[in-house]
Amino acid sequence: MSPDYPHDPNREHDHAPSSRLLRDDIRFALGRIAVFQYVAVAIFLFLIGGFWVLQVRDHDVNSELAERNRVKIVPLPAPRGKILDRDGRVIVDNAPAFQVMLTQENLKKEHVDGIAAGLRLDPEDLKNQIARYQARSRYALIPVKQDLTPADLAFVESHRDAATFPEMELVRTPRRLYPQNGLAAHVIGYVGEVSEQDLNSAEFAKYSQGERVGKFGLERQYNDVLMGVDGQRRVVVDSLMREREVLEDVEPTPGKPLQTTLDMDLQAVAELSMEDRKGAVVALDPHTGEVLAMVSRPTFDPTVFAGRIATKDWNNLIDNPDRPLLNRAIQAQFAPGSTFKPIVALAGLESGVLQPSTAFYCPGSATFYGKLFHCDLKTGHGTVDLHHAILHSCDVYFFNVGYRMDIDTIAQYANMAGLGQKTGIDLPSEAEGVIPSTKWKLRTQREKWYAGETISVAIGQGQVTVTPIQLAVAIGGLAIGGEWHRPHLVKETMPESPRRAQLNPDNVETVKSGMYGVVNEGGTGASAHINGIQVCGKTGSAQRISNELAKSNRALAQELKDNGWFVGFAPCDNPEIVVAALYEASEHGYLAAPIVRDVIKAYFDKKTRLTAIPKPPEVALFKDPARK
Repeated sequence: MSPDYPHDPNREHDHAPSSRLLRDDIRFALGRIAVFQYVAVAIFLFLIGGFWVLQVRDHDVNSELAERNRVKIVPLPAPRGKILDRDGRVIVDNAPAFQVMLTQENLKKEHVDGIAAGLRLDPEDLKNQIARYQARSRYALIPVKQDLTPADLAFVESHRDAATFPEMELVRTPRRLYPQNGLAAHVIGYVGEVSEQDLNSAEFAKYSQGERVGKFGLERQYNDVLMGVDGQRRVVVDSLMREREVLEDVEPTPGKPLQTTLDMDLQAVAELSMEDRKGAVVALDPHTGEVLAMVSRPTFDPTVFAGRIATKDWNNLIDNPDRPLLNRAIQAQFAPGSTFKPIVALAGLESGVLQPSTAFYCPGSATFYGKLFHCDLKTGHGTVDLHHAILHSCDVYFFNVGYRMDIDTIAQYANMAGLGQKTGIDLPSEAEGVIPSTKWKLRTQREKWYAGETISVAIGQGQVTVTPIQLAVAIGGLAIGGEWHRPHLVKETMPESPRRAQLNPDNVETVKSGMYGVVNEGGTGASAHINGIQVCGKTGSAQRISNELAKSNRALAQELKDNGWFVGFAPCDNPEIVVAALYEASEHGYLAAPIVRDVIKAYFDKKTRLTAIPKPPEVALFKDPARK
């Protein structure tokens, strides 16, 4: 043992604490190394996972985003098909226009107010529009404003660079051109953007929000025909969003033209006849069901829908008490008044309740089931047969018919003529009307039918309601002997078979004879007379409120004046045209007669004009050398 280090039995114990500290330091260091290794592995796995997400799982999405940084897709909307009248004249056309849209990948919230100010838009409306589209798709272009003015175009062109508002995109799009002053507006309809609410319906489920589709009238009914297929341009752009190269240019496919049965000459006359009036006019060919003219007043201007309709304009339309968006020709359901009497007369003749010679005495009123019913002529018509009852529109005569005939017989013949059910015209949202019966009342009111109710129905009052299109179809089918064609507005390549009824021709002629007298023998529709043309017709004045209510509420009675109806056809023997007119709140049916007269006269004036034009001589384009 070295002398420098004398033996000390406690020396080993002196070194024990430092050994333990060393071992603790080593274990601590090893622990930190292990934690670092685990963290490093975790980071490595995270990076590998992120790489897999970017390169494998979301490869297509990320490639698309990367491509969008240098490739711009410009939509090329397809023009809708033109709408033509029966002679091939253009009713609805297209015109070139521009709209501004926003690309979502470049959209910045702080730019919205500036864009709204530059385009003179409400910032809140624009923000709501953006929010609706972002909720549906991350990539869809957001339409902002259509039919840009020169000032709008100048703003977009000068501010859509990368430094200012790169999200603005200028798109050339066809704009719908509608006739002036709402001509045929309810027939043609309008187009509009597919809304979020529309997407919840099966009809619009196949479209995307913002697409422009038919929303009303023929534009909606034949939307699939009129809509084309959009094209697109794919272009390479630089950092300033300037186009450098066209990668793809797919031209849009225009929609197909739609030829209607409308005659714009008759349509214009019918429109003028209803100027400053409320009601509807329907003219059709009873042999084919082709609608020649259809008018509803008041009307609306479809050009306000050609772009994106302003909220103020939309509210003005739907809040208007005159309901200009209601197509009264197919949706107005009113009591037909005495225009219903020809149907009741036919039912009486066919069922044997009436004979042409059957006569009743009219003192101006009559009592049935303890209730007094008044005739329109307070002094009475005296003793009248069926012919004169139709001619003078004697209510007491038809009260007696209703007294002798049950409601179900009337309903049977009214339904046969197409009343109380949709005609099937090719327009959306047609109304059914009501033809009451014992089953109808039990089903709708859980009550039995009382015989006293039939008295009012026999003169077209009570619960019975019809639309102008139904009345035109019903009387037109009766006039040609019991053959009812489905009315339609578009030329058919394969017409449907009509509904036919086995009617006694003598009974049909008896009813038509009475309707001839209405116009030509000093009847209630004398103002529908046309020299040289045999016009048959029937007037109708229909109450909108009961006599009792009218007496107790004069203001309401003034507001709800009686409606005036007239339905006529010509010539009487073999009708070529039938016209029904509803003149709301006119009080008298004879005031609607001139409306029908003008349309019928326009029809025959045009026919005479066309037949007077000599046909061009036939020219042989190819000569057969074998023939001399």
